[in-house]
Amino acid sequence: MQTSVTFKNVDSSETLKAYVSNKLDRFDKYLNNPAEANVVLSVEKFRHIAEINLSGDRLSIVGKEETSDMYSAIDMALDKLEKQIKKSREKVRSRRADMRGRLNEIPDREPSAAEDRERHIQVKNIDYKPMDVEEAAMQMDLMDDSFMVFTNARTDRVNVLYRRRDGNYGLIQPRK
Repeated sequence: MQTSVTFKNVDSSETLKAYVSNKLDRFDKYLNNPAEANVVLSVEKFRHIAEINLSGDRLSIVGKEETSDMYSAIDMALDKLEKQIKKSREKVRSRRADMRGRLNEIPDREPSAAEDRERHIQVKNIDYKPMDVEEAAMQMDLMDDSFMVFTNARTDRVNVLYRRRDGNYGLIQPRK
C-alpha cells in the first residue's frame, strides 16, 4: 500500500510514519487491488487529530479521530476504516449472492444455434393521440405506466414522456 504521511503543527517523526504504515499494512488483506493512503497528523492545542483517506479498489473511505494522544487517535481512525471496509465488502458479497440466486432461477438449458442467433422481440401496438406535453403529464399522473407515447400537438411529431426515478418526468423528442 502506498502511504503518504503529512504533519501539521507537529514535528515529523519517523516512528509515527513507521507506526502508521505498519498499521495500514493490515488492510492489504481486505483490498484486492493496490490502494493509496493519505494520512494527516495534526495537533491543535491539546487535541491530536489523525485523518486517514484510503482510496483504491473502487472505494474511497475517510476516517478521522481526535484524542489527547496521537497513537490512540491513529488506532481509533484505523478501527473506523476497518469497519467501513468490512461493511462495503459485505455489501458487495450480498449483491453477488443476490445475483447468483437470480442466475440460478434461469432454467439450465442450452439454446440451439438458431435460437442463439435470433432475438425475440415482443411487439405491442399502442394508440396515440395529439396532445400538449402538459396534458400528457396529467395523463401520466392518472396511469401506472412508466412511459407514454403521444403526438405533440405543437410540432406534430411523436414524443415519449417517461417517469424518472426521482419522481419527475423526462421527454424524448426527435430533432428537427
